[in-house]
Amino acid sequence: MSHSPLFLKPHFQDRIWGGTALRDQFNYEIASETVGECWAISGHPNGQSTVAGGEHAGKTLGDLWDGHRDLFGGAKGSKFPLLTKILDAKSDLSVQVHPDDEYAHANENGELGKTECWYIIDCKDGADMIYGHTASSKEELVKMAENGEWDSLLRRVKIKPGDFFYVPSGTIHALCEGTLVLETQQSSDTTYRVYDYDRTDDKGEKRELHLEKAIEVSTVPHVDGLAEQKVEERDGVTITTFVKEKYFTVYKWDIQGKASFTQKHPFQMCSVIDGEGTLHHGEDSSPLRKGYHFILPAGVKEFVIEGECSLIVSHV
Repeated sequence: MSHSPLFLKPHFQDRIWGGTALRDQFNYEIASETVGECWAISGHPNGQSTVAGGEHAGKTLGDLWDGHRDLFGGAKGSKFPLLTKILDAKSDLSVQVHPDDEYAHANENGELGKTECWYIIDCKDGADMIYGHTASSKEELVKMAENGEWDSLLRRVKIKPGDFFYVPSGTIHALCEGTLVLETQQSSDTTYRVYDYDRTDDKGEKRELHLEKAIEVSTVPHVDGLAEQKVEERDGVTITTFVKEKYFTVYKWDIQGKASFTQKHPFQMCSVIDGEGTLHHGEDSSPLRKGYHFILPAGVKEFVIEGECSLIVSHV
């Protein structure tokens, strides 16, 4: 079994709302001026990360999940369960909603549902996002949507860097312009568009909406998916637990100096969102820089992170 961290090369996706923040802030090589999504830790067929070096270099995360399940502590499931993305919302994303496991499995060729959460890495002053709605029944939701009463239907929430939002399936939501976000989600690419600001693409076509499915899966009335945050200070690190729920647990590790860790989970997914440092494991060490993403496989039991850096960490 490999006792080395798996550093990953992301997959990038162009989006109508994307920009260049992934290059400007993370130094990624991107192929256009409208890259919206970095699929950083992904085993999803629509965009897989590949292992950057070591004995598994060049393999996709899906390959490892299928052929080397021991790396993941024998975790169950036919698909790698989680997906870490960085999203650059240069302009507004469509207002959307995601189905739960049961609905997605039945209606989307066996896809997983999509419960997700967002850590706001950066945003413009006064930025907001759409989180929830004001309708008290599905009938009212349909009526307000049909009448185009979007301003009174959609709830806007002010955001700032460092904020965290838990977005369970069924939550109507949208990131708005000028926002850079790390998203931890179930490994799913199923999105139902509720409203797209009547935008057109370069051919003058409006993007497809999925109002019927969206109404079916939306939670009405809206329920805030707020999570209790817990902060723990210990030698060299402040650990903030943002959310602990059935699909994922998400933390922020703020390293100042030298911090020792013991891995108690089958595997952990780590993204460096700021600063730099060194990861020591056994006799080996690996540099950490902003924009690096890696998996600590089951074989890595004890490790030390040294330096000044911040990571978002998740596990099933």
